[in-house]
Amino acid sequence: MAARLSVARAARQLTSSAARRPATAYPVSCQRWQKAPIQSRLFTVSAQWEEKKYTEDHEWVELSADGKTATLGISTYAAKALGDIVFCELPQVGVEFSSGDAIGAVESVKSASDILTPISGEVVEVNSALEEVPGGINKDPEGEGWIAKIAVQAEPEGLMSAEEYKKHTEEA
Repeated sequence: MAARLSVARAARQLTSSAARRPATAYPVSCQRWQKAPIQSRLFTVSAQWEEKKYTEDHEWVELSADGKTATLGISTYAAKALGDIVFCELPQVGVEFSSGDAIGAVESVKSASDILTPISGEVVEVNSALEEVPGGINKDPEGEGWIAKIAVQAEPEGLMSAEEYKKHTEEA
């Protein structure tokens, strides 16, 4: 009886994992995907925003493709310097901030640090997964460890490119 149940469980896992795989993994793909039109991605972002920008306070900002929202987080350098993050205070959605304001904080076993926004705008989304697992910032600080998305009111000034930021952190 146990062998029959494990065979049934294995069959369910195979069928569910096959359903999750993209159609490109198989030589014969679903016709629905073949007929889907390819949409071109429109770039309205200025050339200077094609990469992440960094602040002297070790936050990063990345502007979305439409140029209306920016994603904010702490840099890999800051995450390593803080150590294991145990608490993350996130901003509230709908609150407006000016450039230089503290929008939240991160606390680690070593210290605590405010999160300063380099841009003016309104918080439109927060990474609520960090409330339950604040260590997610340590795992991928410049990816899945983002803190907030902000509707941009004006293009920020005084930010560093990745190369400039690397030089800045080497000097510190």
